[in-house]
Amino acid sequence: MRILAIDVGTGTQDIMIYDTEKELENSIKIVLPSPHLYISQQIREIENDIYFEGEIMGGGKIKRSILEHMEKGYNVVMEPTCAKTIRDDIEQVKAIGIEIADDSKDYDSYSRIKLGDINITKLSEFLLGYDLEFDFDKIAIAVQDHGYNENMGDRDFRFEKIREKVCEPISPLEFGFEGDDLPDYFTRMQAVRRQVADEGIEELPLVMDTKFASIAGMCYDELASKLNSYIVIDIGNGHTTAASIEDGKIQGVFEHHTSSLTGQSLERYIKRLASGEITHEEVYNDHGHGAHVLNPISKIEKVIVSGPKRELIEKTNLDWHHAAPGGDVMMTGTVGLIKTIMG
Repeated sequence: MRILAIDVGTGTQDIMIYDTEKELENSIKIVLPSPHLYISQQIREIENDIYFEGEIMGGGKIKRSILEHMEKGYNVVMEPTCAKTIRDDIEQVKAIGIEIADDSKDYDSYSRIKLGDINITKLSEFLLGYDLEFDFDKIAIAVQDHGYNENMGDRDFRFEKIREKVCEPISPLEFGFEGDDLPDYFTRMQAVRRQVADEGIEELPLVMDTKFASIAGMCYDELASKLNSYIVIDIGNGHTTAASIEDGKIQGVFEHHTSSLTGQSLERYIKRLASGEITHEEVYNDHGHGAHVLNPISKIEKVIVSGPKRELIEKTNLDWHHAAPGGDVMMTGTVGLIKTIMG
């Protein structure tokens, strides 16, 4: 079985092509800039009004680039779906000066940019350029999705859904959505699926949140696979997510904003996660997303760490190890996706 796994992060999109007939270490691996980075660059290079079409995608830098573009006196128009890249509430998008596309108006003079977290056609052209087959039995894609509920803020809603999932000890692999069970409120994952379908691929790809793809991948690190009671933590550019693991199951989780953490506070949170003493309120009131614990773990055999800001763990006194499943620190999320597909 051939699997294409794509993990779309804030800084990079990490891609692995795995063939079950070969060793994981012999997989083809590609690390490219995250789509929102090169789209943001594209915006900065245009000296014209811009019309955006396409899908919902991760867009922190895109929003900043659009605001800078409008400050130069240019108009920005977005189709309703891709406008949700800026905010799920279209009225909030309008409030910052972005026009929502109107079929009765002429935008022919505008430069056009298509939004989307993935581009299967571009990737296929890249691989075919190296005489590599673009033929897969399964596709798996990870993006970070806060979910959307008009009656609840992103920070609250994201953690509410994490808490609902971890209502009992579960394997990190259970955070993947492979069939028709993907809820509508995960708008970014739904957008990824629409993109894949638009490119002529009929089978639904497995989709997963980037943080839990990473957590799943860390559990298959060579060292972690020998442990029973440990912490896995992804320290990302924006979010830090940690889970306590015992008997192969998540026993507790907390999520925070990386910029709000110090080595001292990170160490405290990890120890309190392991002991089961951490509370949702202490993380939330510290501007994080929250915490949820089912059971304490017997001890911290090791802290397995991943993510672009993982050096933060070096400012603690914890016994840590940088995850490298399949021998590559950049492929933690893709390995998690592959293991989720394989069950």
